[in-house]
Amino acid sequence: MTVVAEGLKIDWSIMPTYNTIMSIAAGAGLLALVLFGKELLANAKDSSSDINTDGWSIAFGVLGIILFPMGMHMSLTWPLAAGGFPFDNIVFGETSIGFGALLLLASFYLWRRGEQFAAANPLKKFGRVAQPISWFVGTLGLALFGIAAAGITYQLFAAPAEEPISGWFADYPMVEATFMSLLFALVGVGAVLFPFVLGKFRSGDFDAKIVKVMGWSWAVTGVIFALFGAMNFFTHIGLIVNTM
Repeated sequence: MTVVAEGLKIDWSIMPTYNTIMSIAAGAGLLALVLFGKELLANAKDSSSDINTDGWSIAFGVLGIILFPMGMHMSLTWPLAAGGFPFDNIVFGETSIGFGALLLLASFYLWRRGEQFAAANPLKKFGRVAQPISWFVGTLGLALFGIAAAGITYQLFAAPAEEPISGWFADYPMVEATFMSLLFALVGVGAVLFPFVLGKFRSGDFDAKIVKVMGWSWAVTGVIFALFGAMNFFTHIGLIVNTM
């Protein structure tokens, strides 16, 4: 039996939403970067340790193909504005463009230069190759801090009461606002540290504390984003059913 809520109504025919798969892809992307980094660190300490450049090229490519076009569509057409959530087009759309583009270019590089990359000192080579774009990653981190600040200031991200699970906290908007804002801020910490971590890679200081901080910040947030996106496949379907 389908229960339809008496309150909020949304015309979903004019408001496509797909930040479910985007959240899973973003989480998987963060985890993929951490695991790729672990392979590079293992190789730096033991040159016999293999680096699966073909596998990482495929992984980064698949995730980039999901994030980049969906982020572009969300940012250029503002589909979520139709239901009263226009800020989500900035929060999820624009960040997905940046992350998706980085993953696609990493995939392309490993596809074309994988054998050369893995041949000698791949960690130091990664530090040199990624250095020019690392400052874009760092500024994306600053943008994530801005999103976190906006989430707290304006109590964003609170789900309506009609959404299962997340809607339990509809009367306490600061709960989800704080949760999501801290999540974005923690990803931002890793992004801001990224240029400096590359400097450590180039110098051979593989065990620096900031390397571990960046790795843990992306590992933890990657797991949370992936699980949150998986949960939203249920909660978003429930929201649609309850607000049609």
